[in-house]
Amino acid sequence: MSTTSQQGFRQRARLPMRRLGDGLCVSAIGFGAMGMSEFYGPSDDDASRTLLREVVEHGVTMIDTADMYGRGHNELLIGGLLKSAASLRRGGELKIATKCGIERSGGPTAPRRINNTPAYIRSACEGSLERLGVERIDLYYIHRVDPEADIEETMGCLAELVKEGKIAHVGLCEVSASTLERAHRVHPVAALQSEYSLWSRDVEKDILPMVRKLGIGFVAYSPLGRGFLSGRLTSTADLSEGDFRRGNPRFEEHNLSHNLRLLDSIRDIADDHKATVGQVALAWLLAKGPDIVPIPGTRRSAFLQENLGASSVDLSPADLALLDRSWPASEIRGERYGESGMRGINA
Repeated sequence: MSTTSQQGFRQRARLPMRRLGDGLCVSAIGFGAMGMSEFYGPSDDDASRTLLREVVEHGVTMIDTADMYGRGHNELLIGGLLKSAASLRRGGELKIATKCGIERSGGPTAPRRINNTPAYIRSACEGSLERLGVERIDLYYIHRVDPEADIEETMGCLAELVKEGKIAHVGLCEVSASTLERAHRVHPVAALQSEYSLWSRDVEKDILPMVRKLGIGFVAYSPLGRGFLSGRLTSTADLSEGDFRRGNPRFEEHNLSHNLRLLDSIRDIADDHKATVGQVALAWLLAKGPDIVPIPGTRRSAFLQENLGASSVDLSPADLALLDRSWPASEIRGERYGESGMRGINA
């Protein structure tokens, strides 16, 4: 049943809901807003605002952003949405997740630095609160963990921000099982966000078991492999100038041509279910556990609706077994980041 808010938002049928850790409940599929600000070529703010409105109208209740996406630009976009969706925000339906920990000072080409100092976290939190136009952030992640920092001190700072009412739930990104366990002893971690998809399955060995042992939710970013698992990308020539995938090892032509052959198994299953390749990839992830919430991003309405339709694709045990067999980590060519990006992964 549709409802209309005072601001004119017409909410369509709700998506299924899932519970992360620490009592945080969100839609089974969230929305990653990063590409609306940079990394994937030129974007259009007016088009982004229109799509963000549609995201909410389709029942998505978790939108993911970060202070470093567009150097605050992404949070300002989300802040504009929150002003127009004030009644949903007051009702607690719409959750915003943002992050700090990757410092970008200087010009666009200046190197990034991981910063987990308490002073920086506090300053970053205040900046995010101001750009989002909220008094409390629903889920606040440490974007990347500094291997030289004391995770107990970092979590202690976040715990203080919770007590002060500036954040509601704490999250971590791309950390090892041991770091996650240490962090959780200091303060409950509601969600771990790491890359997870058919072609990025590293978390299955140690991290997912630890997440479940501790009762933490798992938020999967790049669940469509940065667009690869949509089945629409055939060559790096399909990517616009300024798209960071042009420099990503998995999208180098010799790796991409090999990886593309793996899509055949998804296409066969998609045909059987009258679904798209991307919907099957997302449905596989949703089937991995009720504690997993993928956050695909897009800048197009048609792709948004396609992604959300994955929640209705019911894969059989045979489908899931075939996909598991067809996408072993050993078959994927290329690292998921370049050398500098991989240094930020707390393996």
